[in-house]
Amino acid sequence: MSEQQDITVVHVMRHGEVENPQGVLYGRLPGYHLSELGRQMADRVAEHLSSRDVVHVVASPLERAQETATPIAKAHGLDLATDGRLIEAENIFQGKTFGVGDGALKNPANWKYLVNPFKPSWGEPYVEQVVRMKGALDAARDRARGHEAVLVSHQLPIWILRSYVEKRRLWHDPRKRQCTLASLTTFTYEGDRIISVGYSEPAIDLVPVHLRAGAQPGQGQGQGKAFGA
Repeated sequence: MSEQQDITVVHVMRHGEVENPQGVLYGRLPGYHLSELGRQMADRVAEHLSSRDVVHVVASPLERAQETATPIAKAHGLDLATDGRLIEAENIFQGKTFGVGDGALKNPANWKYLVNPFKPSWGEPYVEQVVRMKGALDAARDRARGHEAVLVSHQLPIWILRSYVEKRRLWHDPRKRQCTLASLTTFTYEGDRIISVGYSEPAIDLVPVHLRAGAQPGQGQGQGKAFGA
C-alpha cells in the first residue's frame, strides 16, 4: 500500500444550533432538534465537504447530531450510521438552567456536585469520555481506511478528545473551548497513528457571535497540531 493510500482523515463535527427557547442544559435529553439556523449550518458543512472523499458518516444518537449528519451522508450517497460512543457527556444539571443568580447554582443542594472540577464531579469523568470518543474515532478510521469519514458529536466530548490527542490536561475553562457550532476538528492518520489535528469553521458566518464558543469570528481556521514520528 502506498503512503498516500495509507492516509485516513476523520472529521469530528459539532452539531448545529439547537431550538432551545427555555435555555436549559439539554444534555442527553431527547426531543431537542436543530433550529432553522442549525439546519442551514448543517447544509453549509455538507456543501463544504461535498468534494471530499467521504465514505463513512456516523453520528451520536441524539436528534441534533442525527439531523446535522443527514445532509452530509445524503451528499455522498451514504447511509447514516449511529455510534452511541459519540453521545453528549452526562451531566447532573441536565434539564436545568445553569447560572448563579437564577439557575441550578442558586440551590445549595447542588453545590456538592461542584467540589471537583478535575474529574469533573458534576458529570461523566473526562477519562471515560476519552475512552469512548477515541474508540469511535479509531473505528471510523478503520471503516474509512485510505479515505475520509465524518463523525457528528457534541462540544465537550470533542474538546476532551482533542485535548487528549494533543496531550493537554483534560480539565479546562469551558469558555476557552475551540469547538464552535458546526465546526470540524480533523484528525489525520498515517496507518494507525494520528499525525495531525486541524480545526476549521465552514459555517462561521452563520454562527451568532455569542455562540462562538472558544473562538472569535474567523479564529481557528486550519489551526491544529502536527505530530512528529
